Amino acid sequence: MAILDIAPLSFPWQTQDPFLFCVHHLDIYPPGNGDFGPAASLTGRNIGQDFTIKDGWRMYHGQRVPGFPAHPHRGFETVTIARQGYIDHSDSLGAAGRFGNGDVQWMTAGKGVQHCEMFPLIHTDKTNPTELFQIWLNLPKSKKSAEPYFSMLWAESIPEISINDENNVQSVVRLIAGEYQNHSAPKPNPDSWAANPENHVNIWTIQTDANGHFTIPSATAGINRTLYFYEGSKVTIADRSILPGYMIRLKADENVELKNGNAVGKFLLLEGRPINEPVVQYGPFVVNTQEEVQQTYTEFRRTQFGGWPWPSYENVHKDATGRFAKYPDGSVITP
Repeated sequence: MAILDIAPLSFPWQTQDPFLFCVHHLDIYPPGNGDFGPAASLTGRNIGQDFTIKDGWRMYHGQRVPGFPAHPHRGFETVTIARQGYIDHSDSLGAAGRFGNGDVQWMTAGKGVQHCEMFPLIHTDKTNPTELFQIWLNLPKSKKSAEPYFSMLWAESIPEISINDENNVQSVVRLIAGEYQNHSAPKPNPDSWAANPENHVNIWTIQTDANGHFTIPSATAGINRTLYFYEGSKVTIADRSILPGYMIRLKADENVELKNGNAVGKFLLLEGRPINEPVVQYGPFVVNTQEEVQQTYTEFRRTQFGGWPWPSYENVHKDATGRFAKYPDGSVITP
């Protein structure tokens, strides 16, 4: 059987090695107040811990601007797929960026970095829908002390492959990582588990029109493959009908046909060879032993992973005129 397990989506979504964490955020923010926050009352919200949808949106840890103020990471990578809206990134390396509407930010935390991810509400005359995936990809022990690394994958550089089934119904695959039908995603960060093709790391978004069929091609045995069905009416896999809001663990060494229902179906695919090393996670730190957790906390208190060079822990790029990425060496690129 192609299906190994089916489970309802939690918050965050369950993952398999080499992935550690996956979350899907969708907020329909109101018009902005001219200072990148919401032009709406924050009364009744648990500011600093606002994770409950109220009026269609959340502030998360933001006090003035929604998002995630400065916080540290060590021992893994973050892959942030901005599907709608914008994200302002700032970090302790001096790197920064504004990205959105299909862009992806890939950050290797390695031996330690601080960053903030804020959602600037740039439109004051209309709503500011914001949708993103954040995925944590583990690093093997040999790379957990790698130098932090920041890269931006602009939407224009991400392959988008359209496939029509036998009834001429279309599916679209976007390759954040990996390969599909002789197309390759942008090159991952150099110390990433995904940088070695033998690890078969694939991060795809799949969208299938109503009543369409799409086949996930087989990989090699020993790969962990998880499909997240987060929007649509239903999908049939191996004669099992599955409603949206479920994750499906699949066999990797056989083709898997998705028979979509009568609405557009949206899926996220995460797969890769497991690292198969001990994982000790304490908040934003992922190491291999309890002793390393204590060492990490001691080092963070001493060094702050390079400190915080920005004027606010909720830093937004007020002078930005569009999407950009500033790298630690000072160079700036735009799409």
